[in-house]
Amino acid sequence: MLSKKLEAALNAQINAEFWSAYLYLSMASHFAADGKPGFANWFQIQFKEEQDHAIKFFNYVIERGGKVELKPIKDVPNSWTSPLNAFEDTLKHEQVVTGYINDLVTLAKDEKDYATESMLKWFVDEQVEEEATAQGYIDALRMIKDNGFGIYTLDKELQSRVYTPVV
Repeated sequence: MLSKKLEAALNAQINAEFWSAYLYLSMASHFAADGKPGFANWFQIQFKEEQDHAIKFFNYVIERGGKVELKPIKDVPNSWTSPLNAFEDTLKHEQVVTGYINDLVTLAKDEKDYATESMLKWFVDEQVEEEATAQGYIDALRMIKDNGFGIYTLDKELQSRVYTPVV
């Protein structure tokens, strides 16, 4: 059984994950409208992954006898000045999410909820990957700068990304 404190924190995380999904869907929309289908594809897959993360938390709360309480999702930005700007925002956002996950781990430890602490390990590892991936694209885009062929090539690379459901 989850403590009320941990249940509330996990509910807040569900909202944060859905907000993340909404942010990435907004980025996908921006790049689709900007004629960059590869960037749009990459962010659309991020959208799906974030939805999976929210559902993973959702199912966990229910499994542990808690109640999920969905709250409204706050507005998200709708435009970015460049692909680099979008990936810089992505990294900043993922660093914030890492902080949320770390806070959940700390709370689970404080509440002596070892099951939740164990479940959260997957998210700790996932955040390392999320931040590293965003940083990798930032590094690539900094090398490319304003080179149109470089942006075109990266867009083609990003178009090949396929969605793999989170288990």
